[in-house]
Amino acid sequence: MPALSFAPALSFLAAFHRVSSGRPLRTFLRTTEEKLHPSHARPHLPVVRTAQELVLARGDTGPHQLATVLRESGRGSVPTIVLGGFVPDSTEQVFLLRRHFLRTGDLYCLNYPRHGFSLDLLCAQLDDLVAELAARHHQAPVIFSVSFGSGLLLEWLGRARRAGRNPALAGVVLVSPVACAADLISPTAAKPATLLGRALKPYFDSTAADDTGPIEKSRTIFTRMFEAGAQNKAALHTLMTPDELRHLHATVMATIRGITFTGARERVRALQDMAAPPDYFSPALLPLSEAPALILFAEKEDAVLDPASPTRFTFESAHRAYFPAGRVQRIAQPFGPPVQHASLIFHVFDFLPAISTFYQRLKTGKLKAAA
Repeated sequence: MPALSFAPALSFLAAFHRVSSGRPLRTFLRTTEEKLHPSHARPHLPVVRTAQELVLARGDTGPHQLATVLRESGRGSVPTIVLGGFVPDSTEQVFLLRRHFLRTGDLYCLNYPRHGFSLDLLCAQLDDLVAELAARHHQAPVIFSVSFGSGLLLEWLGRARRAGRNPALAGVVLVSPVACAADLISPTAAKPATLLGRALKPYFDSTAADDTGPIEKSRTIFTRMFEAGAQNKAALHTLMTPDELRHLHATVMATIRGITFTGARERVRALQDMAAPPDYFSPALLPLSEAPALILFAEKEDAVLDPASPTRFTFESAHRAYFPAGRVQRIAQPFGPPVQHASLIFHVFDFLPAISTFYQRLKTGKLKAAA
């Protein structure tokens, strides 16, 4: 009788972990939980509206420029506010992270309006939401920001600092931050070096009240960027069920098609109005927040960020000036395709360890102690 050997099984397990890193099991657990406890996100009607009403009263903004806030009840005492990038909506960008956030507290996703955008109004909505959480629930949130949303977060923190306010925050997360126009298009370059820069440059140049050319071009580019990840169906099927894939694709495409020229142009103008982080590198304006901060850059940022991105340079070299309790981490994939800019769907399991550790240390208080 041949000797019993576990070598084939061990070889199979080793190969399984190299290729999948346990992802099918994680997906099974997540989707099972989704079936037992499906999403119940509902529009959040703000109780505190002081700041946004002041902005609206000026007359240069309108209700069509308000972000939609969706709230989902969680189990903990640390809520998360999500600020997404240009597209898709915040709800889709954290589609595979929802369950993680809900274990720590309520989840608030700010989805930007389709037909307009106002930097002043968005900052006012953040003022009101953070104030409401503090006054009515005695909670300090984590603000989780992605790409362009990180620029909005930095702008909001900078305004609060200049006004002598210190918003009550449990922490901040910045994923692939884009904080100014120079992050995407070098002011000295003859043409944009990245695909996203080419999508947005027509809005920098256009003076027309309405122009179908730029919006159709940008829709094509954003669709191509999304489909580039979606084409790897074998990998995506280890992350989502077929129904989830169809839902995600439909909602992302609807968002891309639904943003009007005015809505896109006003988002780009907001980016143009934001100061580059080196411009406020001053003891009078820093730090932005003493709250724990996690700044994540993907290994393949150059596909989106300009090589001379001032935000990337600043945070990789001097992030503690902005966030004394901050940490910068590069997210890389040892096997398989490189991790892309803000790729929280396709590379969710590459980003998740850093995000999970950050939230776990918030619970135990180790982040402040380590800083």
